[in-house]
Amino acid sequence: MREVIAGVMLSALVACGYEEPPAEQRAMTGVESPLIDPARIDSTLSGFIERAELVGVSALVFEDGDEAYFGAFGMADREAGLPMRRDTLIRIFSMTKPVTGVVLMTFYDDGLFDLDDPLEKHLPEYKDVAVYAGEEEEGEVLLRAPARPPTVRDILRHTAGFASGDAGDDGWVSARYREVEPVSIDNTLEQMSAKLASVPLDFEPGTRWRYGPSVDVQARLVEVLSGKPYEVVLQERVLGPLGMANTQYTLRPEQRDRLSALYDRKPDGSFERVPDEIALAFNIQERPLKPGGWGLTSTLDDYMRFTRMLLNGGALDGVRILNPETVKLMATDSLPPGLTDRSWLVNKGQVGFGIDFAVRVAPPANQAEASGAVGEFFWDGLANTLFWVDPENDIAAVLFNHYWPFGKTEIQKEFRDAVYYRNAAATALNKAPAEPDSPRLSD
Repeated sequence: MREVIAGVMLSALVACGYEEPPAEQRAMTGVESPLIDPARIDSTLSGFIERAELVGVSALVFEDGDEAYFGAFGMADREAGLPMRRDTLIRIFSMTKPVTGVVLMTFYDDGLFDLDDPLEKHLPEYKDVAVYAGEEEEGEVLLRAPARPPTVRDILRHTAGFASGDAGDDGWVSARYREVEPVSIDNTLEQMSAKLASVPLDFEPGTRWRYGPSVDVQARLVEVLSGKPYEVVLQERVLGPLGMANTQYTLRPEQRDRLSALYDRKPDGSFERVPDEIALAFNIQERPLKPGGWGLTSTLDDYMRFTRMLLNGGALDGVRILNPETVKLMATDSLPPGLTDRSWLVNKGQVGFGIDFAVRVAPPANQAEASGAVGEFFWDGLANTLFWVDPENDIAAVLFNHYWPFGKTEIQKEFRDAVYYRNAAATALNKAPAEPDSPRLSD
C-alpha cells in the first residue's frame, strides 16, 4: 500500500511541474514509479468525450493482481441522460469469442477431443464438405474435395475455409452463405451448423486466415461433446464458477435499464443512436440462436474476472477453469508457417493468432502501431470494445465503448499508449508523452 500511495503522490507532483528523477535515483529513495498512471489514462479517455469523439467510454486495468485504474466518462444513453458507469451493461460482440474458446477448451482438458481431429469426427455434417474451385465459361460452378478435411484446430484459428458472408464480398461462396443465413438469430446452433456445412468452403483448410463463423461452430461442438445446450454449459463451466452474474445473452428485466444505447458513427464524426428495434432485437428476448462468436452483454467487472483468470493461468480466487498449459496453448501463435493471406489481421500489428486470441509476436514496429508487450494476447468487439492479457507486465485491461462501425477513432491505440507510456519496451513512441495538466483528484 505504501508503494501505491507513493506512486499516486509522484504522479500528482509531476502533473504540477515536478520533474521525475531518473530510475536510479528513484531506486535510491525507495520511490519507484508504477507502470499504470491513472491521471494519464483519465486524461486520455476524458479527452475523447470532451472532443465529442465518443459518446461514452469506460476502462478497468489490473496490475500485479490489484486494481490499478477505473474510469468512466460520457453517457451510456445520451438520449435518456444516463451516464457511463461501472455497472453499465455493454454489448461485447466478438469479445464473446474468447469466452466460447475457453468453454470449448475445458473439454480439451477433459480429453474429449484433439486439436487435429477432423471436424467431421464430432460434427458429421462436415463429412462431405466441398471446396469452391471457380466457374466454367458457361457459369457452371466447380467444386472439389478438399486436400484435407477441416479440423478442430482450424475452427479455433479461423483457417477452416468458411465464408464470412460480408456485404463487401461478392464472391459465389459468400452469396451462397448469405442465401442460407446460417447465423440467423432464428436458427438453433444445430441448424446453424447444418446450414453452414451446406455451403462450400471458400478456400482449402489451413491456407488462409479468414474471420467468420468458426466460433459459432465451436459452440455447437460444445453442445455435441456435452449433450447440453451451449448456454447451459457456458454457465456451468465459466460464468457461474467465475461469478460473472452480469454476463448473458438475454437480459433479465431488472438489468435492462443498465444496458447502454448503441450508436452509429457517421462519416462527419457525429453519432446517431441505432434504433432500438435493431439494437434490442437480440438481447431483450430469448432467441433460438446462442452464438459462440457474438451476442453476450457484460460489465467491466465481469469481463475483468474472465481476463484475470486468463492472466492467472486459468484460475481465479481458488477456482480453476483451465489448466495452465492450455492457457499457454491458447496464447501461442498457431497459424501455419508460410501463411501469408491473413485478411485484416495484419492491421492488429505484430501479431499471430492462437485459439480465439490475437497473440503479439514482436514489439510495436513504429509509432503508428499501438503499444503492447510481446506475449500478450487480446481481442476486441464490433462496438470498439477491447481486452488484453499481458503476462510479461502482469496486466489485465478492459476497454468498453458502444459505437460502430469498428475503428474510425484512435481510442484503442491511445488507451494502450496511455497504459504503457512508462514502459519503453512496450511502446513504439520511444519517449514519454507530456503529463496531463492536473493530478487525478479522485484518488
